Amino acid sequence: MQFNLADVFETVASAVPDRVALTYEDENLTYAQLEAEANRTANLLAASGVGHGDHVALFLKNSLEHVTSILGLVKIRAVPINVNYRYTPAELEYIFTNSDSAAVVVELPEHQRTLAGLLESCPLIRTVFVVGETVDELRTAAAARGVALVDFAETRNQPATGEFASRSGDDLYVLYTGGTTGYPKGVMWRQDDFFRKPLSGGNPYGDQPRQDLAEVAAAAKEFPELAFLIAAPLMHGAALYSLFTFFTLGARVVLRRDFDPAKVVESIERDRVQVILIVGDGMGLPLVDEMERRKDEVDMSSLFSITSGGAIWSTSVRNRMLAVKPDLLLRDNFGASESGNDGAFTIDEAGNLRMPPSPNMIVVDERFEQLPAGSGDVGYIARIGNVPLGYYKDEEKTARTFPTRPDGTRISVLGDMGRVEADGTIVFLGRGSQCINTGGEKVFAEEVEAALHAHPSIADALVVGAPDERMGQQVAAVVAVYPDAPELTLEEVQEHCRKTLARYKAPRILVVVDEVKRTPAGKADYRWASSMASS
Repeated sequence: MQFNLADVFETVASAVPDRVALTYEDENLTYAQLEAEANRTANLLAASGVGHGDHVALFLKNSLEHVTSILGLVKIRAVPINVNYRYTPAELEYIFTNSDSAAVVVELPEHQRTLAGLLESCPLIRTVFVVGETVDELRTAAAARGVALVDFAETRNQPATGEFASRSGDDLYVLYTGGTTGYPKGVMWRQDDFFRKPLSGGNPYGDQPRQDLAEVAAAAKEFPELAFLIAAPLMHGAALYSLFTFFTLGARVVLRRDFDPAKVVESIERDRVQVILIVGDGMGLPLVDEMERRKDEVDMSSLFSITSGGAIWSTSVRNRMLAVKPDLLLRDNFGASESGNDGAFTIDEAGNLRMPPSPNMIVVDERFEQLPAGSGDVGYIARIGNVPLGYYKDEEKTARTFPTRPDGTRISVLGDMGRVEADGTIVFLGRGSQCINTGGEKVFAEEVEAALHAHPSIADALVVGAPDERMGQQVAAVVAVYPDAPELTLEEVQEHCRKTLARYKAPRILVVVDEVKRTPAGKADYRWASSMASS
């Protein structure tokens, strides 16, 4: 059968209605209660004109309303659009317009004010749902544009049940991720493929995917009442995948507004948390600091696993976690917005990241021919099976990232490099493109270089990732300045970049050189730039 995310959630809610589904900031909702809130949200969205196929941007931090908006939208066959609330106005304008969002759900006053300044340049937005009080700036801007403002609190006046149209496995879920030009790309997942790949077919701890909704219901009833704490923001793919995965299992999701390591550690004891999801060392380092400080005063006996995805998770941080609790199962997930859950890394004695053999992953050459095991050749790691349809409104990048092999098989090739050992194990060698991963956020060299080149004193610049103990990598800029230009400072460069880029994209390291080295063809020499940044 074809799976739909709303059908799956409703099936689980019917199977385990009295089990706690969501703990948000110490408030508990059972599956029956969360289903009711999601229905109220769906009914409000529909009553306000949101319909099948409409894209709705979620300009939200973690909240109950964020969860019910996601569920409510898929219930009415609309498409949630995740929005990174750290983006600058220029980046937000791009995502609102590129995604063709017809509506926006927004909460924080500062986010409302930013949205108010963008409404004039986002003509497709016709409705804004406001969580909490509406600021005057948004009221004025909406009135000028004829945009309807809807109080999200009106959900309380909507019925807790719904007569929704039949859904399909072909319904879309669009997940925005960073792009090679610096702007995000909308990854288009069929919901059936979404269920089978990112959600592991509803069975992440087993080998056989669920075959139908009856199996989903039966498995949820049998699954232990475990608590999974998602420390990452729902705007990120890793958190979103985890949210749906744990709901599919009938588990309890523990969600906090922001990542606060002290509150996470306290939640382990209070909520009897069994699994924590983090994003690499950016969360892992402050978390283990807090675990070490509180190990003699907080009961962590319930915790048996910490899982990471989306960023570098160093051996040193893992070892410190194991020193606090030696029986922890540590799982380093490998995946992406464009591929879903690909499995878990292991680390060998040489520090190499290794993936066990999988029928859904191969290594190919530049012609997308599969490299034989044990050849020693380095190629591109490719995912096969349930892959996305492509990038929203970008046929060129779709063709490049999701090519079709000569035998008709579609694959996902993201630039991850690797080789295949004789036993089929894939050794991960790194990202071929110049993508900097700082605490789970993607920063692409080209976009920062473009911002640097706009500085009046900078003649040339290259941007690379430099190692960082907590964030995995930090952005480093190697620049040459024009003759007679005033002395350049890191603070000045950061201030300049933050005019057009999110704060986390601004360089943390500045190296000034006489000349930026390039190849004879004028291409960037990133190896040289990396050596300069680390010297």
